[in-house]
Amino acid sequence: MKILLLGSGELGKEFVIAAQRIGQTIIAVDSYENAPAMQVAHDFEVINMLDGEALDKIVAKHKPDFIVPEIEAIRTERFYDYEKQGITVVPSAKAANFTMNRKAIRDLAAKELGLKTAKYQYATSAEELQKAVQEVGIPCVVKPLMSSSGKGQSTIKTESDIEKAWQYAVAGSRGDVIEVIVEAFVDFHSEITLLTITQNGNPTLFCPPIGHRQERGDYQESWQPAQVSEADLYEAQDMAEKITEALGGAGLFGVEFFLTKEGVYFSELSPRPHDTGMVTLAGTQNFNEFELHLRTILSLPIFEITLEKAGASAVILASEDSTNPTFTGIEKVAALPKTDFRIFGKPTSRPYRRMGVVLAQDSLSTPIEKITERAKETAKLITVNS
Repeated sequence: MKILLLGSGELGKEFVIAAQRIGQTIIAVDSYENAPAMQVAHDFEVINMLDGEALDKIVAKHKPDFIVPEIEAIRTERFYDYEKQGITVVPSAKAANFTMNRKAIRDLAAKELGLKTAKYQYATSAEELQKAVQEVGIPCVVKPLMSSSGKGQSTIKTESDIEKAWQYAVAGSRGDVIEVIVEAFVDFHSEITLLTITQNGNPTLFCPPIGHRQERGDYQESWQPAQVSEADLYEAQDMAEKITEALGGAGLFGVEFFLTKEGVYFSELSPRPHDTGMVTLAGTQNFNEFELHLRTILSLPIFEITLEKAGASAVILASEDSTNPTFTGIEKVAALPKTDFRIFGKPTSRPYRRMGVVLAQDSLSTPIEKITERAKETAKLITVNS
């Protein structure tokens, strides 16, 4: 099969590696050359994916069997036409359109499906943001409708933060939509990602829950399995199945939840492998999330998903701008037992850019907190140099 991958970051790179292992053909697309997934794909294209005509030309040129989005900043409304042409959009054109915009997915979850979410409002200007904050209350969280990896996300703690939050959200927004969602702060004790696999003609499957910690709206560590009560897990699975069924199609979804004293709150959803799911590269499951996404896309039956080990991931972040980043400390990590790492191969760095990840694993009887702390401390051994 020929797969057109739209977005070529580190998640896309692992997906390409999984696809190469079972003989698929991949064309990786992104807005800059030498992106991580391009380095392992059969072919690549460099275009602005918000340019609908440029996107149409790439699709017409390569005639793919599948289109697999990996990022948000894509002219996703074109996907409906591609489906009419007989191309499979993963998971579906509807899913890609709804989940690339926080407004669509939140309204689907809260208004149409009745899932429990934080109280929220939208704003298209600093003045509207002021009113929205008054409506949902302080503290609250502001996010661009289109962004990823925490870009443009901030917390308003006082009224003096409102103007700064608007400017930051606009600067971090992807695409051509200048609008934000304002969410009331949820008093949660933990966050989880529930990797949810929808299949063609087979039941929906769930991976063991993944816990994670965020800073600046971006994940720093993740661990599997997360400690979740049976009642909360059942509620999260029920919500995840409802929303993925409403979106349609086959693929792996990363569904995020807040766990609170009052139960489970739906947070966000990605129609593709999730960054917190990189912990599965530590061998925690019989299939990692990228293999599951690929097998589901190709309608290969997945008999079961089993938890094999406990594991954790911790990000390796850059601290400076560089056009030729290098790394030190890798040999220290390589010498440690039950530990691994990935360097993504990004050609440039900037402060807080994710450049790699450290993976730690151990037996299921080992306390997950111990493994997570080991991953976190090990990540500090690798330095990104400018």
